[in-house]
Amino acid sequence: MPAKIFGQSIFIHDMVLDGMRHARVVRQPRGATLQSVDEQAIRRAAGGPIEFVRYGNFLAIVGTDEAAVEAAGAAAPNHVAWQGVEQLSPQQQEAAWLLQRPSIDRLAGAPEPSAAIRGQERFEATYTRPHLAHASIAPSCALAVYRDGHLTVWTHSQGVFPLRAALARMLALEPAAISVRHVQGPGCYGHNGADDAAADAAVIAFRMPGRPIRVRWRRQEEFAFEPMGPAMAVKVRALLDAAGRPIDWTAEIWSGVHSARPGSGNLLAAEALPNPPPAPKPADVPDSHGGGATRNSDPLYDIPAKRIIHHLVPETPVRTSALRGLGAMPNVFAIECCMDELAERARQDPIQYRLAQLSDARARKVIERVAEMAGWKAGLPAGSGRGRGIGFARYKNRAAYAAVVAELEVEETIRLLRLWCAADAGLVVNPDGAINQLEGGIIQSASWVLKEQVRFEGGGISSLDWDSYPVLRFSEVPEIRVELVDSATDVPLGVGEATVGPTAAAIGNAVSHALGARIRDLPLTRERIMATLLKE
Repeated sequence: MPAKIFGQSIFIHDMVLDGMRHARVVRQPRGATLQSVDEQAIRRAAGGPIEFVRYGNFLAIVGTDEAAVEAAGAAAPNHVAWQGVEQLSPQQQEAAWLLQRPSIDRLAGAPEPSAAIRGQERFEATYTRPHLAHASIAPSCALAVYRDGHLTVWTHSQGVFPLRAALARMLALEPAAISVRHVQGPGCYGHNGADDAAADAAVIAFRMPGRPIRVRWRRQEEFAFEPMGPAMAVKVRALLDAAGRPIDWTAEIWSGVHSARPGSGNLLAAEALPNPPPAPKPADVPDSHGGGATRNSDPLYDIPAKRIIHHLVPETPVRTSALRGLGAMPNVFAIECCMDELAERARQDPIQYRLAQLSDARARKVIERVAEMAGWKAGLPAGSGRGRGIGFARYKNRAAYAAVVAELEVEETIRLLRLWCAADAGLVVNPDGAINQLEGGIIQSASWVLKEQVRFEGGGISSLDWDSYPVLRFSEVPEIRVELVDSATDVPLGVGEATVGPTAAAIGNAVSHALGARIRDLPLTRERIMATLLKE
């Protein structure tokens, strides 16, 4: 911490090794084969001495002058020809595209309802989230050297031992011949390009023994080639009793895999090598570990019969992997928006509607507390342009409880005004740290809900900078108030991802209240708002 405060060189981007070369990789488009390289044109663009490392479809530019290597790396895509590039269309960037894809299906929970139950009043709605980028402020970086038959890699990977095993498979080395050393780098809350940058450095170092290699991804490369948070579509079907409360609940979920970390997916560089290791069989995070696409898909409410139908889509347009909360955010968004829609049908206040179906005392307490904090008033008219909404969940149904209320204004865009949060994390050792985590989740979720979407066009991803992939700005962060509900006699519960889902739902419900109309597809952009208003 002191080194960070006083600006010392402790991050991986600051590392310098004796005799170090800088490197940039010319990335292989999806499914493509390297056809030709105009080395002379790239050398001219570099304006300094560079070398090329080519191994199968893997192509890297190496040199001692980082500026020359950077210039060559930026120019190289215009002087490299690929064959068989798989095209992407804007339709594939929408989660609805998943609904028509082949999938691996499974059912968990209660059996399908009987004919008598199926005769009840029925509600059905589909909620979606697009692919999301990790969007780390600093792009990925790694260093490697292969000397005397031993490979040493420095990386900001979240899992040095799985990465070592994946590097060993990729390079046909024994794990004992590889050392992977962690160095701090940009945070990502999930699986960004860190492991892939490490693989790049390892491949180049292995082909250039004795020379330390430093690979730093460019911003465009980070946006285009890191693993993405998967797009998801969640269809909720509820059968209702005479009071308008659900007595049977089905969540049907379509999603790509939520973990392709080393050990459960191939490194990006491996896919370009002449003899890559076989790709692991697509699989999602097991329910016993919190689930991937199914995380938080089981409502905490007292619904007599509940089931989850999971459609794992193994082939997606882009690589997908872990992003903060995994499937919890879209699942909570779907559940909590659905609960608001059902409350509206039953002509009941959304908070009272929830409490009437919630026997968990700790869950009730955070909902009641956040309502007090926000000065919640029942019966405020919808469609005024100003709205309030609530969202609630217990993360993974076993970690911290969190309830969030959002207040906002909607014209052509959404302006967040205030957000309140009450959380029960059991015994909290460091309240300030816990509140920081809860606030961070609120801000990141707000950014996802209001702005973020990976966009496709032509040969790949087209959202390659902060203009085409905007995130929430400091000036757009609302007033946030967080309270920890006293639960010091209970065991500590994780808070790092507890507010992501409730915040998304609270904003979605507040927008619906402000508009008097429901938007079920994220992000809640100006285009979606205007389309909804025109329909009305």
